[in-house]
Amino acid sequence: MLRCCHRHVQVLTCSQVMKTGEKCLKNMSYHEYKSNRRIERERRRGHHEEKSIILSAPDKTLLLVVTFLVIIGFLAIFSATAPKCMREGANLASFLIKQMIYAGFGFLAMGWFAKFDYKKLERYNTKFLWIVAILLLVLQFTPLGVTINGAKRWINLGFMQLQPSELAKPLFCMLLASNFKEKVDLLNFNNWTSTFIPILILLGIIYKQPNLSMVIILLTTSFMLYIAARGSLKLVAILGGLGFAGALFYLPKLLQGYQMDRINVWLNPGSDALGKGYNIIQSLIAFASGGFIGTGYGGSIQKLAYLPECHTDFIFAIIGEEFGYLGCLFIIGLFTVLVYRGLRIAKRCPDMYGKLLAIGITVIFGFQAFLNMSVASSFFPVTGVTLPFISYGGTSIIVSLAMVGILLNISKQRIKRIRTENEQ
Repeated sequence: MLRCCHRHVQVLTCSQVMKTGEKCLKNMSYHEYKSNRRIERERRRGHHEEKSIILSAPDKTLLLVVTFLVIIGFLAIFSATAPKCMREGANLASFLIKQMIYAGFGFLAMGWFAKFDYKKLERYNTKFLWIVAILLLVLQFTPLGVTINGAKRWINLGFMQLQPSELAKPLFCMLLASNFKEKVDLLNFNNWTSTFIPILILLGIIYKQPNLSMVIILLTTSFMLYIAARGSLKLVAILGGLGFAGALFYLPKLLQGYQMDRINVWLNPGSDALGKGYNIIQSLIAFASGGFIGTGYGGSIQKLAYLPECHTDFIFAIIGEEFGYLGCLFIIGLFTVLVYRGLRIAKRCPDMYGKLLAIGITVIFGFQAFLNMSVASSFFPVTGVTLPFISYGGTSIIVSLAMVGILLNISKQRIKRIRTENEQ
């Protein structure tokens, strides 16, 4: 082969040609390689495919599903908390009114983020990281931190209790999507200083609250983003094996006493039916009482001081009791549609940053919902995870709706493929 460069002519041997081709392949990303292979196949068949980025309306199905979940949450919260308010002599709808106010702020945040170009979020990674880190430190080391049921997870703001770890959800998605959008490189020093070390520090602070469930959600999201960004599966297998082996050896030492009790009770709830296993047994009774069609709205017995935290961690059990297995299937169906729409938005997104951001947000919603339902039905030890959009909680619903706004903004830009016949 001859390579001409102005007046100089160089003869390349076959081995040099192969090395040049290998170098080009190394510099080409996996996605570019697959796209070029597909385009070449289409060209040989006499077709040509062009990509064009089009602007469209936000995903209406996603918006409708989320609105349904929030409304169901209003109904479930009122039903679950009315007896408690009656016993305490408070307004029967006090919890509902607060949740509606929080949701109002959440929908405002959703509307704002739905209009804000998601590509500009990357500019605020460092500022957002500092805000979350400072809030977590204020929670941990100042009297503003509020301890409930042995966990110090909230900052008392007077008008509401802020849960800083909820802010870590969108932060992790933004940081990892920004880091993985070009190339996944876990050995790059700059990646460690800008992303991985701050993430590990935040995970350590959240773990010390203690909030192991949030750590599990964030680690799962990080793992899924790494896979979505075409990270090394061999490295995943090695790290996964080492992590599993380390967990088996160190888990009893890392977990606190109450966390080990939860695992033991999960394995055998009847061992302490009136103590540590009380919550899960009452939750199972709620599902059994509901049967196939439920006892009807407001007809739950377990919410009458039998099932603690029935408006937060175990609200799915109250829904199961009042609306039966059909009601549970409806909730599961809504979350399934939410996850499907989120992944569809990611698939159609024209850039890698938006794809990873959409995948991260979708994984958080889907995995957290799965975790909450699994706890309520005794498929997983009690973790303290709420049901997105449905459980009572100000920070949770505001942050969740804001993340939906980001998804809606990503859905406005998508790739349209146009296939044309080649001219003969």
